[in-house]
Amino acid sequence: MAATQTGAMPLSDEDYRRQLRRAVIASTIGTTIEWYDFFLYSIVTGLVFAKLYFPQSDPFVGTLQAFLIYAVGFLARPVGAAIFGHYGDRIGRKATLIITLLLMGLATFAVAFVPTYASIGIWGAVILTVLRFIQGVGVGGEWGGSVLMSMEWARTNAHRGFVASWPQFGVPAGLFVANLAVLAMSELSGSAFLTWGWRVPFFLSIVLVAIGLYIRLNILETPIFAKLLAERRIEKTPMLEVLRRQPKDILLSALARMAEQAPFYIYTAFVFTYGVTTLGVTRDLLLTAVLAASVLEFFTIPFFGHVSDLIGRRRTYMIGAAAAGIFGFVYFAMIDSRSPTWIFVAIVLSLVPHSMMYGPQAALIAESFTGRLRYSGASLGYQLASVIAGGPAPLIATALFAYYHSGYAIAGYVLLCAVLSLFAALRLGDYTNKDISREYDEAHPLADSGPARPAH
Repeated sequence: MAATQTGAMPLSDEDYRRQLRRAVIASTIGTTIEWYDFFLYSIVTGLVFAKLYFPQSDPFVGTLQAFLIYAVGFLARPVGAAIFGHYGDRIGRKATLIITLLLMGLATFAVAFVPTYASIGIWGAVILTVLRFIQGVGVGGEWGGSVLMSMEWARTNAHRGFVASWPQFGVPAGLFVANLAVLAMSELSGSAFLTWGWRVPFFLSIVLVAIGLYIRLNILETPIFAKLLAERRIEKTPMLEVLRRQPKDILLSALARMAEQAPFYIYTAFVFTYGVTTLGVTRDLLLTAVLAASVLEFFTIPFFGHVSDLIGRRRTYMIGAAAAGIFGFVYFAMIDSRSPTWIFVAIVLSLVPHSMMYGPQAALIAESFTGRLRYSGASLGYQLASVIAGGPAPLIATALFAYYHSGYAIAGYVLLCAVLSLFAALRLGDYTNKDISREYDEAHPLADSGPARPAH
């Protein structure tokens, strides 16, 4: 017998494998839907929102204003992490994930109906800001639950990095579907895309939400949370407790994401503004290149999750952070050539260092927190990076280019982020192949600062 559920008979090995598959599929499809919603907004921000909601502004100022609304979603993500981290550790991973999916999906669906500046003036931008905040709250609670839903069903310690990497697969999958939807609509003739075509992908998100909801309703709670519930180990205020017990791990988790978050949003959001307005390349070339990059990540994210099971979570992550810091200069050298071929290659390769970090990142961060505080701690550490890295990145990139008129200034910013990530990752504990089903503050603590040894 492999595991138990509270109030139920132990699961057979076959049932356990079935639940693991369901948990991984539910987490992956759910995160795909949520990131589709989030990235759809990111793509359209650079292509449409400045023109439709800030038409009175100078093009550069309008772009900054549009990216400020875009950044609101990132500011909201730690709020979502705090709210849903609390409930994820109190009422369970499954119920919380259903709520975050509905919140995110309905907010995205509503974007399709927001009137433009021509109809209601500045109120259109205000409504967009509110909906973007709700989106951010939903995403803030989504990641931690999706990772734990997969990771806490893993049968052995030796494959946890690979299993936990599948919810991360939702990022390139969501990016792919969002870019594909916008690319399809961009084929509309004349002004149709700007007038109504951009709204269609937001409208269609409600179909994806219905699919995700059906899948998530048919999974069981994770064995680790069920065990905590049976043993009455549930904390009354898990968010406050994790802030008291593991503040260093929260801060290090956020800083470790600098090299992963900032470049990613420069390469997948800022690139649309930079490519169209500065380099003069077509919107379709950029969309197609980002599509190809996301397809490559379908394979590289689980691959590097698996590699982290073999050589260690922290080592894999640090190699990726170093690669990200160096590649920024290569990236801008290639795209500043204005050659469509080199631009395409640069964008495709830009997400490889991201995969090297994002594959092992789920397990690296989630394993750092004890079970009864894991949803709260992992969510908060992960989402705080959105405030210091992901959200500001397109704004900082826009400002740096406006001041220095060089992409290498942006590459310098990426390098700084990489240095911070290397420092933080070096100080994070490595729980590769260790047992995480036992609470870390029990009589025989699991944590250490050195490389983990395989469990026997």
